[in-house]
This record gives sequence, C-alpha cells and structure tokens, in this order.
Amino acid sequence: MKNPFDGKQIWFLTGSQDLYGEDTLRQVAEQSRTIAATLDDAADVPVRVVWKPVLKDRESIRRTALEANADDACLGVVTWMHTFSPAKMWILGLDALTKPMLHLHTQANVELPWADLDMDFMNLNQAAHGDREFGYIATRLGIARKTVVGHAGHALVQAKIGTWARAAAGWAAMQELRLARFGDNMRNVAVTEGDKTEAEIRLGVSVNTWGVNDLVEAVDAAADADVDALVADYEQLYDIAEELCPGGERHGSLRYGARIELGLRAFLEEGGFGAFTTNFEDLGGLRQLPGLAVQRLMADGYGFGAEGDWKTAILVRAAKVMGHGLPGGASLMEDYTYELTPGREKILGAHMLEVCPSLTTERPRLEIHPLGIGGREDPVRLVFDTDPGQGVVVAMSDLRERFRLTANVVDVVPPDAELPNLPVARAVWSPRPGLATSAECWLTAGAAHHTVLTTAVGLEVFEDLADMAGVELAVIDEGTTTRQFARDLRLNHAYYRLAQGL
Repeated sequence: MKNPFDGKQIWFLTGSQDLYGEDTLRQVAEQSRTIAATLDDAADVPVRVVWKPVLKDRESIRRTALEANADDACLGVVTWMHTFSPAKMWILGLDALTKPMLHLHTQANVELPWADLDMDFMNLNQAAHGDREFGYIATRLGIARKTVVGHAGHALVQAKIGTWARAAAGWAAMQELRLARFGDNMRNVAVTEGDKTEAEIRLGVSVNTWGVNDLVEAVDAAADADVDALVADYEQLYDIAEELCPGGERHGSLRYGARIELGLRAFLEEGGFGAFTTNFEDLGGLRQLPGLAVQRLMADGYGFGAEGDWKTAILVRAAKVMGHGLPGGASLMEDYTYELTPGREKILGAHMLEVCPSLTTERPRLEIHPLGIGGREDPVRLVFDTDPGQGVVVAMSDLRERFRLTANVVDVVPPDAELPNLPVARAVWSPRPGLATSAECWLTAGAAHHTVLTTAVGLEVFEDLADMAGVELAVIDEGTTTRQFARDLRLNHAYYRLAQGL
C-alpha cells in the first residue's frame, strides 16, 4: 500500500495579538515553533506538522483558513492561543475553515517558575484563559473540533494528536475516493442498499457501477507471463495446497485466480479507484467468484464490500488509511455464528472468501474448495485465523436522513478448538461488554451485518472521524447498558433530525 501520509501536513496555527509588543511576539513565535517541532518529531504523529506565522488579526486568520482549504496536502489545522487572542478576530476564519480542526490547550512550559514569576511571564503565557476565549467562539459558531489538553511533549498528548491526524487522513481519503461497483448489490437485501448521491454529499466518495463483463475483459487480457510471475509470488508468500501447485490437478484454478487479480488490479489502477464491490449473484463471464484477488487487494489498501455493499467498502478503505504503519490490519468482516456456552460466549466472524490477510502475522494457506453459491468454478482463497488482540468492529447504515456508524469494541481471541473443516479465513472475538448486551444494542441500532474489523486502530479514531464527517456514531463498549444505549439512540434521532434544518 502506498503510504497515504506521504506529502501530507497538519498546519500549526498560533493566536496572539499586537497588544504586548514586538519582544513578546518574538517569544511567542519562538515558543510556538518549538511546540510545532516537538509534534513534528513525535513518533505517534504520522504526518508533518508545519508551523505557520503567528496570527494577530482577522484578515490573516481568514486568509490562512482559505489557504488551508485550498491545499490538498493540508489534512487539518491545530490551533493554540499562546497569549490572549481575542476571539472576534477568529470569526471569519473559523466560519471559512472546511478542514478538520484540533484545539491544543497547552503552554510552552511544564513547570511554573514559582520563585521567578512576574507579570512579564504572566502576559506571555496566557493560554490558560486565551484558549478559553477561543473555545467560546468555536462553540458559539458550532465548529466541530477535537480538544486536547496537556503539554505537547507528553506522550498522551502526542498520541491523541496522532490519532486525530490519522482520522483526518481517513476523512481526506474518503473525500477523494472513487469506488467501483461491479454489478448491483445482492437482490432483496436491505442494509447493503443506500443513497449514493447522499454519500457523495456527506462523505465525498463517488460511487458508480460498471458491468461485470468490463472486468472480465481486463481479466482475459492478462498476459500469461504476468500470470506466471504472480503465481511465483504466491509460492513465496503462502503455503499452497498440493493440488494447486505446478503439476497439481487444480493448478489451472490457481492460475485463473491470479488472472482475476491481474485484471482487477489493472482495472482499479486505470480508473483511479480506491475501493470496489463484487456480487456472487452477478459474475458475468467470470469463472470464479474473486476470493484470493480481493484478499490481496485489501492487503494492499483497497476498500472492499461483498454483495455490492459499497458502504462497507468505504469503511474498509478509511480503516486502511487510518491504520497505515501500525501493527494489525483491517478487513471486511461479517458476524456469522455464535458460541453461546455460558461464560464462553463469542462471535465467529468470516465471509465466503474475502477476509484480508493483514489480520494475521502467520503464513496463510492457499486452498481451493467448493463455494456452494454463485454457480461457478471452485474459487481459490487464503485460509488463516486472525491474531488475538483488541479490535473494533464498525458498520455503516443508511437511516434515510443520515448515515449512522455503529462501533463495538471487541477482544479477538483464538478459536476454542481447531477448525479443520472451515476452509475460509476467520476471526473469533468476545464483544464488550458481553455478547447479549452487544448484540441487543447492535440490533437496536440497525447496524449492518457487514462490517470492518480493525485491529490496527481503536475506537478514538472513529470518534474523531465521525466528528469530522458530521456522522452519527453509536458506541458499544465495556460501559454500555442496553437501557442507556436505547436512550442515546432516541436522543440522537431527535438531534440529527433537527440538525438537518427545515
């Protein structure tokens, strides 16, 4: 996957005013440069933090906001009121700003020099009330933002800013995302439907459909030499079932799976697509339902949704971008079946074929098995268990006047026993706060059965992303109760209806 953070920036904006004289302003500039450099050097912040000259009047603030909007490299802005920056100066700029904003409530020093404190020091270091002035005007204007409190050199502060920067990168990726649907969604399924026009209005993503046989043409055009090279890559990366190896009776099926990957990848690259969907009810001239190809494309950062589910494909792409460079992975997932033994309740998640190998650090096995649906040849696929660890399962639902994200914090665990007869990649997890409460809340929220499971990023990044997008987020975690969750959904319903305006 190409690094989505390459060339991206966060602008560091410092507020002050002319009241205190040039000497104070020089110190403001020096100290704000130091804060910006500290964040730029922080390992948890995945993009460059670029210092901008101190802002002292409303015209420079407005102009900087417009410049940030127009710069594709700028993911968002971090604001800090070093001294007392009168908030009326910020009205035009904040009203014009369309990029995500983080309000950093910090100061240059960690400890106070108690014995040496004088009014010069107090006048220079006024963020304690300067940021309160800024917070007031941001709230009055209804500006969505993340607020982080603490010294810029502290690890927790840097981690929160880094999480927000990852969410901003995910939001930017959604804004520029082109998604190709090969065919329509699965017939008679409700939750995979949705308003694609509203998705472009709210999320920026362009969702359009191509005929499956457009893909078939690309698959058939793959050169035999390229198929040879790709199969050789498979041999290096995976444990391959004997029947699929060169000379094996099913080796032709593996070569056709490679041909699908080559054609699909070429189609997506030529069209500038970052996500796609397929549908086993609409395969046209494809001889196999794409399995291995989809798994490998997801591993390279593409978003994917099965059965035409473009909303999940968007989430997978966003999760890939936001989690880039972190341990763990992200994949299309589906809640399939339960372990309901008291005290051992778990969810077994899988899909027909398409679970991303970024979820495991083990060497996957490449196998071929009958699928039972789709009416095509047996497809090849990677089989593995997801690595244990904490994760988040997130779904997107279209509720007519809004999109809702539902997120469940989970603990991925090993299966209770070997699964020799389940020839698909899978994940087993214990949902917080428990299966009964989690499932009841999930159903109450109308959350989808297709999800993204990510083990690379946590809940906070989705909270930040939802704030940036203005999208509802319903959270199920260790503190959730069914009564409070249902009450929160009712309040959300009223809020989002009102927020639409007349």
